[in-house]
Amino acid sequence: MTSALPKTLTIEEFLKLPNLEESPAWEFINGHSLQKPMPKARHSILQKCLLRIMDDTTNDYTALPEFRCTLGDRSVVPDVAVIAWSQLQFNSCGEPDDVFLEAPSWSIEILSPDQKATRVIDNLLHCLQYGCQLGWMLDPDDYSIWVFQPQKAPEIYRGDRTLPVLTSIHLTITVNQIFEWLQVRRG
Repeated sequence: MTSALPKTLTIEEFLKLPNLEESPAWEFINGHSLQKPMPKARHSILQKCLLRIMDDTTNDYTALPEFRCTLGDRSVVPDVAVIAWSQLQFNSCGEPDDVFLEAPSWSIEILSPDQKATRVIDNLLHCLQYGCQLGWMLDPDDYSIWVFQPQKAPEIYRGDRTLPVLTSIHLTITVNQIFEWLQVRRG
């Protein structure tokens, strides 16, 4: 279940809220602060595996979990934000700045059972509008992945269909391979 604060805010007011960094993450959409649902086991497993495979296949990008991206009139927190190292700003100590004011190169969302798909799709389309090159929305209940790309209609991928990735990331993966990560074997 998502929570919402009843008061309409400006993005500047939102970014100063004291509870902004609480878990689960808060997002700013259409003047309102909305809390994402708390991730469950399948969501967390998919997120962990996506982070690992992204970081294992590229040196040009980094995959960050729950990374706040503030762009235009929104502040969104994709489940996995794939960011080009060249997009990050660094402070005088050589550490990345905490404030990120652009779209990730690739935004990945994992739909939770109590999350509205329209809100997630809206965030992905917003990211595309601000320069994101690729968006995925994984639906673990349907074993499908919606793919969002600039200047193209969203497309649903299922089964052994190979998913599009950023051109400089050398990864070939199908929908089935991603959802097979949920077949956890212990011991």
